[in-house]
Order: sequence, then structure tokens, then C-alpha cells
Amino acid sequence: MEIKSAVLQLSSIAQEARLEIFRLLVQAGPEGLPAGNIGESLSIPASTLSFHLKELSHAGLINSRQVSRFIYYSANYEAMNGLLAYLTENCCAGVTDCGPGSTCNPK
Repeated sequence: MEIKSAVLQLSSIAQEARLEIFRLLVQAGPEGLPAGNIGESLSIPASTLSFHLKELSHAGLINSRQVSRFIYYSANYEAMNGLLAYLTENCCAGVTDCGPGSTCNPK
């Protein structure tokens, strides 16, 4: 991953509503949720929700698909995992086991 992509993705979730939307979609699984359900669940007005979904989509963190007259949004797990891998690729000076009980356990 390039640093510009990481910055774009991190900046897209560096806002309370967008982070809540992204977390909700991660929890929803691959099927995702229709936009209306996202707005209802998080009490976000439709026009504001549309803006936030556009930002997350532009960053590549969510996908959308149309089903009948509804637009479903889902987390892009590949992008999310790529960002996590980028953030942790040099974790613990290259030690592969950074888990609890290891000699390198960042907190």
C-alpha cells in the first residue's frame, strides 16, 4: 500500500459519523445494509449520510450495489485488511508474534 492511499483511508474514518458507519458495515457482514437502515441505525439524516457514504466509497473502504430500488453498502474487507497490514507491517521490529505473552507486546 502506498502512503497516499493509507492517508486517504485513515482521513475518511477520522470523523465520528464515518467511523460509526464503517464499524456498522463491518459488523453487518458481506451482505451490507441498505442506506436507509444505516441512517436509521445511526440517526443520520439522508443528505448527511449520502455525503459520508461518498467519502468512505471514495477512499475505497466501502462498496455499493443496487438491489431493486435500494442501494446496499458493505465494508470492503480487503481494503480494511490492507490498511491494517500496512499499519502493522513493521510492528515489533519485524517479530511475527506480537500477541499477548510475546516479548514484544505493544499497548
